[in-house]
Amino acid sequence: MSALFGETRTRVTANHALIAEDSHVPSVLPDFEKATPYFLISPAMGANLTQLLIRFQSRGSASLPADWLESVLYVQAGSCKVRIGTKTQTMGVGGYAFCPAETSLEFFAARAGTAVTLFRKEFEPLDGYKSPSAIFGDASKVKGKPFMDNPRALLKTLLPEDLRYDLAMNIFTYEPGATLPFVETHIMEHGLLMLSGQGVYRLDEQYYPVTAGDVIWMAPYCPQWFVAMGDHPASYLYYKNVNRHG
Repeated sequence: MSALFGETRTRVTANHALIAEDSHVPSVLPDFEKATPYFLISPAMGANLTQLLIRFQSRGSASLPADWLESVLYVQAGSCKVRIGTKTQTMGVGGYAFCPAETSLEFFAARAGTAVTLFRKEFEPLDGYKSPSAIFGDASKVKGKPFMDNPRALLKTLLPEDLRYDLAMNIFTYEPGATLPFVETHIMEHGLLMLSGQGVYRLDEQYYPVTAGDVIWMAPYCPQWFVAMGDHPASYLYYKNVNRHG
């Protein structure tokens, strides 16, 4: 898009947003060294979650304190070490992790060009259930399952389907021409990152062309629908709140 005429695909409404890469603005945070955070979704826009992109230089590091927020992360590019509480693991592209509330989260020894998407929200405890445990995983080892019996639309569920967890993070991959089977309208809020490919996303009554690197926010009850287009599969990572009363 041309900056000369103030053009961008970015759109922000009261019920949804599309944040294109050409409108990313860096922030500065304490305990971030050679690491640049970008707040792409946050409560400032009316969301109940924060979606951060963190870009690292060589040997970059970032530390988030133990507080009331829980986190789930995905490594988009490069590699780094991730420490959750006392557990540490080296993570490459497709690595993901869940950090419980009241637990410190650190990134360090990052390679140049490493990029991590981080979703954060306030933890909602459930009476009669223990707090959820930390998780490290690799998306390449999670098998995609046909969504509503459609083998051309595969869904990877990255976190356990366990009532202790009040959030989910999934990866949806569509063959060209595949779609969501209907316009979804539901209580769950979404934060979404396009990982690869391209397509068209319906949000409310608007239809947006989307491509890799785009971020989408969907408030509860925002009608949504997607179709993959082009010559290659389209894939996106998304967050949603689950397992609790609205």
